[in-house]
Amino acid sequence: MTKVDTVTVADVEALRAPLTGYCYRLLGAAADTDDAVQETIIRASTRLGTFDPRRARLTTWVHRIATNICLDMLRSAARRALPVDLSPGSAGAAAFDAPLPAERFVEPMPDARVVEATDPGQVVERRETVRLAYIAALQHLTPRQRAVLVLRDVLGFSAAETAVILQVTTAAANSALQRARAGLAAAAPQPAEITDPADPAQQQLVQAFIAAFEGHDVESMIQVLHADAVQTMPPLAWQVAGGAQIAHMICTSDACARDRMLPIAINGSIGVGQYRPDETGVLRPFALVLLESTGGKVTEMVTFLGTEGRFAEFGLPHVLEPSAAGR
Repeated sequence: MTKVDTVTVADVEALRAPLTGYCYRLLGAAADTDDAVQETIIRASTRLGTFDPRRARLTTWVHRIATNICLDMLRSAARRALPVDLSPGSAGAAAFDAPLPAERFVEPMPDARVVEATDPGQVVERRETVRLAYIAALQHLTPRQRAVLVLRDVLGFSAAETAVILQVTTAAANSALQRARAGLAAAAPQPAEITDPADPAQQQLVQAFIAAFEGHDVESMIQVLHADAVQTMPPLAWQVAGGAQIAHMICTSDACARDRMLPIAINGSIGVGQYRPDETGVLRPFALVLLESTGGKVTEMVTFLGTEGRFAEFGLPHVLEPSAAGR
């Protein structure tokens, strides 16, 4: 039996989910992640004849291919950042006139695609490493440092396996890991509670947010939002600070008067898919909204404009029946 017979294309395809989580942590962009994963699957599938199980596990061999693809993509890429770090301190009319390029922001991803662990304890750790703040902090590292940190500290590859993937010595891989850990600590990702979107308390919070939003209830929204909450709306270079200010804005806006929402799990956090009626009154996708929380209150609201084409990724319907809103 040949090596090609023992490892099949199906075995490679089975690695799509962990590859998606890996590439997203390195690239911080949804479309780039999909491109990198698909190219990895194609290259690995067409090169199965060169795979030698005596030299490395299949997952190690495939992650080496994925790493090379991601590093190539990152050579000319600008560093992505959190929307709040690229927005002015307060909302202004000028911000609406000059949206920043989409490649400047870390893009959202559904938990189902990037939290690929099955062990409950591991799921908590993986959820933390897809938070927007963590992905943005990784952007401060060099591409190779990002790779070594994710491979070792997130995915659990050994030093020897990481050296094979990066095509360096084990000593060099260990040295790169030390620099990467120091760089991540210096970037200081914003602290936040590690929450489970499926936790009843989190579900209650997102439902309270939806009820206040759809009911245009300013006082209830103020209770949902932290006093120091911040709202951003990428790719607009815009932000509003203060729970009361945000509550008044979103609950009294004519533009949002007939909008409806459904809950989602997004980047290790709770969130909603926001629907807006078209000219015929049909509720259609408008934007994905991420809600970071601490102490049972929403501390950050990120409305990702231009994401109406991605609702299916988050398990959301293309058209929302009015009776389904808020569920």
